[in-house]
Amino acid sequence: MGKSLGALIFTGFLLFLSFFTSPSQAQTCNGLALPSNQVYSTCVDLPVLTAYLHWTFHQENSTADIAFRKTGTSPTNWVCWALNPSGGQMVGSQALVAFQQPNGSMTAYTTSIDSLGPSMRPGTLSFRVSNLRAQHSNGETLIFATLHLDANLLSTNQVWQEGPLTSGAPSMHSTTGDNVRSIGTINFQTGAATAGGGASNSRLRKRNIHGVLNAVSWGILMPCGAMIARYVKVFHVANPAWFYLHVACQLSAYIIGVAGWGTGLKLGSDSVGIQYNKHRNIGITLFCFGTLQMFAMLLRPKPDHKYRVYWNFYHYAIGYATIALSITNIYEGFDILNPEKKWKSAYTGVIISLGVTALVWEAVTWLIVIKKKRAVGSADKYANGANGGNGYGDRTQQHA
Repeated sequence: MGKSLGALIFTGFLLFLSFFTSPSQAQTCNGLALPSNQVYSTCVDLPVLTAYLHWTFHQENSTADIAFRKTGTSPTNWVCWALNPSGGQMVGSQALVAFQQPNGSMTAYTTSIDSLGPSMRPGTLSFRVSNLRAQHSNGETLIFATLHLDANLLSTNQVWQEGPLTSGAPSMHSTTGDNVRSIGTINFQTGAATAGGGASNSRLRKRNIHGVLNAVSWGILMPCGAMIARYVKVFHVANPAWFYLHVACQLSAYIIGVAGWGTGLKLGSDSVGIQYNKHRNIGITLFCFGTLQMFAMLLRPKPDHKYRVYWNFYHYAIGYATIALSITNIYEGFDILNPEKKWKSAYTGVIISLGVTALVWEAVTWLIVIKKKRAVGSADKYANGANGGNGYGDRTQQHA
């Protein structure tokens, strides 16, 4: 029993370490022809959101002719590409925005992103933009422009994004998956471009750490600890070792879980305007339940105490509620992080394995308990009948 649980814990831990890596896309901008056979000296495949950037830099006047290309778009989406000299994030970006009007015409304009919930209304940028236009055809949107670059913009951060249109105007894009990975750097002079930005990578890493810690603690260790308490203690040879294993498993789960909960609080404070209320509320409830369980251990009555039955009921109720909420919240986290489907499937496999193991041991332990009760009943019957054929013993001996 201990070996099988240990193997499940170890396997689950290895699976969720993989969250520290992010997927990349294999794209080839060189093989894509631009409309009217326009040619640019440099192009790069942007790593997410199936986007590409083409440009030609003119050293003599420090301008760059650019073409941002986003494939897989529809008339109900907006797209944008931006430079952000202030850092690797959306806030502070100087953006070019484009989308299709209901009549089929294209709208392209500039806007400065000053918050996590910007109005996306037309506005001026910190640098001049000319020849701005956009077009949509064959499921892709292109933005063309000439950028008049200052010295601090020759090598800077770039951001690209897509989102839905609501009533003909851009609305909030997704805050999970590739939409939070669409950031990098660009050097217009050398033609170098890199994926990811410092702030974005740091935030994504924190999100992944948060997910790993909580999946391993609340989602794997906690159920394993409950299984140890329910099934291992049936075996006399495991007494009192099962109790210490149970405490060690649940205490480890609580400590790691609190660390995961803390990273969640930090992520929340760093993401003003972005809220996942259901995930957050369940997380706070789990922390409270876990803390109550830790304090309950300090107030545990002795087995023969008259209040022990009430303590047991409380301990079991809070414990099983914690496990149910933990698994629910981990799936909420999957929907927020939006990793590759195989990781959600892997966790589902771990939970199914734990469930099957629990069912098997539930049947085994019930058989053991029934067998013990029958053995005790037979022993009592033998003891009552050993001193007399009628089962009441020898009266003369009873009165002696």
